[in-house]
Amino acid sequence: MNKNITNALIGAVAVLILLSMSVFVVDQRQNAIVFQLGEVVSVKTQPGLNFKVPLMQNVRFFDSRILTLDTGEPERFITAEKKNVMVDSFVKWKIIDVKQYYISVGGDEVRAKTRLMQTVNSSMREEFGKRTIHEVVSGEREKIMDVLREKTDADARKIGVQVLDVRLKRVDFPMEISESVYRRMDAERKRVANELRASGAAEGEKIKADADKQREVILAEAYREAQKTKGEGDAKASATYATAFGKNTEFYSFYRSLEAYKQSFKNKSDVMVLDPSSAFFKYLKTPNKTGK
Repeated sequence: MNKNITNALIGAVAVLILLSMSVFVVDQRQNAIVFQLGEVVSVKTQPGLNFKVPLMQNVRFFDSRILTLDTGEPERFITAEKKNVMVDSFVKWKIIDVKQYYISVGGDEVRAKTRLMQTVNSSMREEFGKRTIHEVVSGEREKIMDVLREKTDADARKIGVQVLDVRLKRVDFPMEISESVYRRMDAERKRVANELRASGAAEGEKIKADADKQREVILAEAYREAQKTKGEGDAKASATYATAFGKNTEFYSFYRSLEAYKQSFKNKSDVMVLDPSSAFFKYLKTPNKTGK
């Protein structure tokens, strides 16, 4: 009885092992190829449970998702102007014919990437060689990427691969040229800055000169107005004096003589040499007795 149970358990285990070797699951992110004695017998592209002949057949899985091929280091290319540019790019691709992919590159992703990179580089050299630096940097960058995608995809179809996109991440000058360009840019910016400073200084001097001119004009007009006002005041004063003194000419003459005496004998050290009969001593010699 025990022997029969043991045999049944061994049989069950053997069946389970045989069943596990006969079943495989294809994930939704994968495609699978079933081989029999090294020959491709079927391709599984739909996810789910599948069967194979144990010991005679084996399965190999391939990623069906979109993959990225990044160049890593920038590549050097020559433009139509014979100028070197450094280009950093990447490629988006995926396997669409897993059987052709296996036949062409043995299912080796490294070989497939190498093939794609060679095609991309060849197409880039051709396209960059027909364009100027301005065109590859900005002018026709989108057009170049479209052409690269079409050419690379056409070649990639031969190995069962579809190229979805080719992108130029960065297009730049080599380091030795970049330094020279930066130096020229720096010199140009300094030149522009100096010109702006000179223009600003000239404009400042112009404004200052105009302000000084306006100041002189204002002062001259103010002085002219002051002199005019002063002249008018003096004229009115003279008219007033003339009117006042005109009423008594003798008194006016006497007043003027007193003013003259005051200015002449201001200091004790003053000395005058005059004829005693001079009119200057008129009011000292014969004072007016009439009281006028």
